[in-house]
Amino acid sequence: MARLFHVPLSPFCRKVRLSLAEKKIEVELVEERYWDRDPDFLRRNPAGKVPVLRLDGHVMSESAAICEYIEETRPEPSLMPAKPEARFEVRRLVGWFDDKFHNEVTSKLLYERVNKKVTGQGYPDSKNVKEGARAIKYHLDYMAWLLDHRRWLAGDQMTLADFAAAAHLSSLDYISDVDWNRSQVVKDWYAKIKSRPAFRSILADQVPGFRPPLHYADLDF
Repeated sequence: MARLFHVPLSPFCRKVRLSLAEKKIEVELVEERYWDRDPDFLRRNPAGKVPVLRLDGHVMSESAAICEYIEETRPEPSLMPAKPEARFEVRRLVGWFDDKFHNEVTSKLLYERVNKKVTGQGYPDSKNVKEGARAIKYHLDYMAWLLDHRRWLAGDQMTLADFAAAAHLSSLDYISDVDWNRSQVVKDWYAKIKSRPAFRSILADQVPGFRPPLHYADLDF
């Protein structure tokens, strides 16, 4: 069985978990306190980051590379379109959420509110929290624009781009940092993707000291 070293609210780990679940790959989840710099974990990934996946006799790190490996070795059901230009758009949006969205929103909200407490790094920086709260509005509006022109974020089929976005938003939703009333089309997209079987284990996550909102596991929120 595959084994994934992860942190429950990490969007990068969640993206990998969604890919594995969509492909129906059984995986053992192992919570990893990466901030403790455990020597055994550092041998698996000297960068000291999660996720780390053990699959097919290989130990792999970096979520984007892991998801590409899963797609190439388990092509069905496909999370990447066939045409090169469409594949480019998926990769562009995965990069958008894992880089721009992460730096402007996730790191300013989730990391300040949750990660600092869990890792013992102190209290949230109110300036960062305010910046993240402003920035997420821009990103939700961008998603709304995309979904006004497409069925899914990158085109007419659900792809890894949708999982990347949902991974970040589900982590933020756990701490009530997403204004779902800002865009009905984004809310409908999230309800649709959240209802997939691949999402079930993620919605069951519990983080000690942090309770999710009542709607968190509601598929029809």
